Amino acid sequence: MSPSFNLILDLEELTSNEQIQEDILEEILTLNANTEYLHRFLHGSSDKELFKKNVPVVTYDDVKPYIERVANGEPSDVISGGAITMFLRSTGTSGGKQKIFPVNDMYIKKLGYVIALQSLAVSKHFDSGGEKGKAMEFHCTKPPSATPSGLPITAVFSSFFMSDYFKNRPSKCNSEYTSPDQVILCPDYKQSLYCHFLCGLVQRDEVVSVGATFAYVLVRAIDFLKNNWKELCSNIRSGHVSEWITDLNCKNAVTTILGGPNPKLADVIEQECSNKSWEGIISQLLPKAKYIDCIITGQMAQYIPTLDFYSNKLPLVSTTYGSSESTFGMNVDPLCKPQDVSYTFAPNISYFEFLPVDHEGDMTSIVDLADVKLGCYYEPVVTNYFGLHRYLIGDILQVTGFYNNTPQFRFVHRKNVVLSVKSETTTEDELLKASAHATVVLESSNLMLMGFTCYADISTFPGHYVFYWELKAKGGNDVFELDKKVMVKCCSVLEESFDELYRRNRSEDRTIGALEIRVVQQGAFDSLMEYFVSLGGSIAQYKTPVCINSSSEALAVLENKVLARFYSAKPPPL
Repeated sequence: MSPSFNLILDLEELTSNEQIQEDILEEILTLNANTEYLHRFLHGSSDKELFKKNVPVVTYDDVKPYIERVANGEPSDVISGGAITMFLRSTGTSGGKQKIFPVNDMYIKKLGYVIALQSLAVSKHFDSGGEKGKAMEFHCTKPPSATPSGLPITAVFSSFFMSDYFKNRPSKCNSEYTSPDQVILCPDYKQSLYCHFLCGLVQRDEVVSVGATFAYVLVRAIDFLKNNWKELCSNIRSGHVSEWITDLNCKNAVTTILGGPNPKLADVIEQECSNKSWEGIISQLLPKAKYIDCIITGQMAQYIPTLDFYSNKLPLVSTTYGSSESTFGMNVDPLCKPQDVSYTFAPNISYFEFLPVDHEGDMTSIVDLADVKLGCYYEPVVTNYFGLHRYLIGDILQVTGFYNNTPQFRFVHRKNVVLSVKSETTTEDELLKASAHATVVLESSNLMLMGFTCYADISTFPGHYVFYWELKAKGGNDVFELDKKVMVKCCSVLEESFDELYRRNRSEDRTIGALEIRVVQQGAFDSLMEYFVSLGGSIAQYKTPVCINSSSEALAVLENKVLARFYSAKPPPL
């Protein structure tokens, strides 16, 4: 059995053994050396040293023409020695544009392997007494589009849930989810979300975890519950699913789970949801829930306070690290604090190299997975089975430790997600930390930050940073007053959190203007999500962009919903 399919579900087998990566690279080069793309550099050889010497480090624009040729109907061997059977579409919210990547069923199997390892890590901490319980997970799928040649294009997790690998999984017999597969596969997101709640609430005493792929999806699901809990209670009370649920496979499966009228349960849910404040609502509705399962690193970190509020600070387990280009690894310490999450790379997924952040154009400074240094910062370079060779992912990672000699990485920020007015560059990580500092100020006005994004407005001189904030009252009121002093203080705290160069440009040179917060209507960030999904993205994998400099259309969505504007009163101290 090849190293890529040695799916031993034992965390103790997870090791960065250099030989595993050597074997992975040999396997990839043997498969792909005679493709049109690699043959230019290797002339049919699968030698590792020749690969490192001749194959260039590339970005998407370098390989896009080859990908598009296969998408348009040319043979797979333009880029891949294996058959290309589908394309994965990135969301486009991190880097500013959507991309498509060629894959086949091997990608799904490797993703399934990492998910299984991650599940094993979680079970070691949360399973007790042999009772595993069920997960109330808000997974959904979006029907694929197609390339000109007819191959499907879909999002990563849609491809996973629609695959035979998922449909025929052994754990299916154990009903690990509260929702049947028919709900996950329902093509209508609203129907799917509604039925997820019906199934989960009916089985509330069996639910041990609540989750979604990304934190934003879970926050949005709770907002959906706020608007639909009365109808859900009515369905539970009568034992009948609402008429507007028209997907028959979904409706029939959910009807079976409802099992007839349950007025007692409906009364319990109605009582909890009728409370003025929804603080702790997850724990109140699902009393046996032990943790929240969703990705909360990177731009998802902005939703940590909201999830803490709704769950009474249940542990937030950030599960896996991956992308459309490759799955990378998992979090083997699920009980760590959100700010301490690190991902252990699985060496039998792809061939991984790492470019030091301070490389200064010297591409020969790239190191292998086994050679990264503790505390250092790198950009991952991935070579996969499907046509990406020495591909720069665009993430910045820091080595935080080792698990069985396998490097662990903290996600720092996306390389191309930055704000800049003049000579300063403020990274995604810095923007998220600044936002976390500013939201502490909101506590005095009993408000929660439900979402933010920002851009550098250089339409006037001097240019300045603009933050769009969507706020909500903790008490559950839809209408609330904004305290100008509090909001101005938030502006100042944001500025004080930025680096010395920003503060100097703002305070001494006066080449950056006063930071501005624009408060938008509730639901504005849902409208932003709907805009990006309309471009072909998936709701299940949507990530609110931290910066939207590159999209005038996205800016227009938010600008049309601005309620109030606030500015920092004075430059920050140096």
